[in-house]
Amino acid sequence: MSARLRQMIEVMLEDGKAENVAVVDLTGKTTIADHMIIASGRSQRHVASLADHVIERLKKAGVVALGIEGRRQGDWVLLDIGDVIVHLFRPEVREFYNLEKMWAVPLPEQVTH
Repeated sequence: MSARLRQMIEVMLEDGKAENVAVVDLTGKTTIADHMIIASGRSQRHVASLADHVIERLKKAGVVALGIEGRRQGDWVLLDIGDVIVHLFRPEVREFYNLEKMWAVPLPEQVTH
């Protein structure tokens, strides 16, 4: 189920125009989740909108987020979906916290529009 859930969320983020989506396989590294998805939004409003989009689509699929943090501020939103943790950042905040480095994951190539 966690791989299917991860794929669903990736599609939702793509639909919402999330940028630089990275997936971290946490299997065997921690017990908090099987996958972590990290993505960027262009602004606070875009980050909050991405979070709302994922939450709403998951609800329609019968999946309820266990926890949601930071949605009002829109700098860094964390969605706990059980086996999948989603981090949504503004680019500057993502660069500052650099979760990819902490989990030793290569950064996705920057896409310029």
